[in-house]
Amino acid sequence: MSKVLIIGAGGVGQVVTHKCAQVPEVFSEITLASRTKEKCDRIAAQLSRPITTARVDADDVPELVALIKREKPDLVLNVALPYQDLHIMDACLETGVNYLDTANYEPLDEAKFEYKWQWAYEDRFKEKGLMALLGSGFDPGVTNVYCAHAMKHHFDEMRVLDIIDCNAGDHGQPFATNFNPEINIREVSARGRYWERGEWVETDPLSFSMTYDFPEGIGKKKCFLMYHEELESLVRNIKGLKRARFWMTFGESYLTHLRVLENVGMTRIDPVRFQGMDIVPIQFLKALLPDPGSLGPLTKGKTCIGNLMKGVKDGKEKTLYVYNVCDHEEAFREVGSQAISYTTGVPAMIGAMMMLTGKWKGEGVFNMEQLDPDPFMAALNVHGLPWKEVLL
Repeated sequence: MSKVLIIGAGGVGQVVTHKCAQVPEVFSEITLASRTKEKCDRIAAQLSRPITTARVDADDVPELVALIKREKPDLVLNVALPYQDLHIMDACLETGVNYLDTANYEPLDEAKFEYKWQWAYEDRFKEKGLMALLGSGFDPGVTNVYCAHAMKHHFDEMRVLDIIDCNAGDHGQPFATNFNPEINIREVSARGRYWERGEWVETDPLSFSMTYDFPEGIGKKKCFLMYHEELESLVRNIKGLKRARFWMTFGESYLTHLRVLENVGMTRIDPVRFQGMDIVPIQFLKALLPDPGSLGPLTKGKTCIGNLMKGVKDGKEKTLYVYNVCDHEEAFREVGSQAISYTTGVPAMIGAMMMLTGKWKGEGVFNMEQLDPDPFMAALNVHGLPWKEVLL
């Protein structure tokens, strides 16, 4: 019986709250907080059990500290913006509460994805006897656990890793993003980066592609090489990796719109002067685009996210594909959100469950692959993200 404080009431926050509410034997009390309390109240009204809602500015550490002291949670589950991770970690340290998030910190003024800022908290969390779990979404998150599972049960060494993320859903909009537009566009327009023989190799954004034949009727889709944060921790923690890459599918309409927006400067993250005031073009663009939360009832099709892994077991080469397929319409029927939010929110709840039940415990800052994969993998099958593995 534990109390969780969820910070963030976007699409992922909605899924996390629904999924925590489904497991009252672990999450006996839930508080949902956001800068906009009305969003929290709207989510609370969807549930069959009561929860507490609150307003908090996640950029304001004293305000976060006051909320945590008032609510006295056993765990703070952060699904706010990545810019706010360090503020929430600071508040957890000050109040002596364990921490979990789904995406690594990035500075507001630079589209740079690195764990260095959060890894730097290792000693402080250890000194306080606290645990911080980083990246408990799908990618990062489940993809990290897939690697740990493969190392525990299939490989002595993993040599090659390709994480392949396909959204084969269609929402019918000319241009929209399935999660926060500002974060999505910053991520997609950044330079590509992958690990090759002991060093990072950079590529121009979306300049390297391949076609992959996805299972369960999804079929062949074009995938583009990107940098994704889980690569940074996996090359540090997974034994034997010679090459590690991340791939994501995009439709031609999305790419065409993105190129035009980039060409006219609408994806810039630095302020520009307009009619006597400073505006950040990408933040203005976010205000114009459809709210990702509105796409739930419109989106049809499936996602498929998985790890294609090659390695050695008992001196013999082995290739393994571990993946999940999630249906947008089924996700919406269950929690009122499409599969992109669902595939992030469910692992956030499971990560919190692992910590609160003591199946995952420790002092310091942890990435997902550093912990026992078996209870997490079992929980995925129970709570809506069943996985399959295929030897190739």
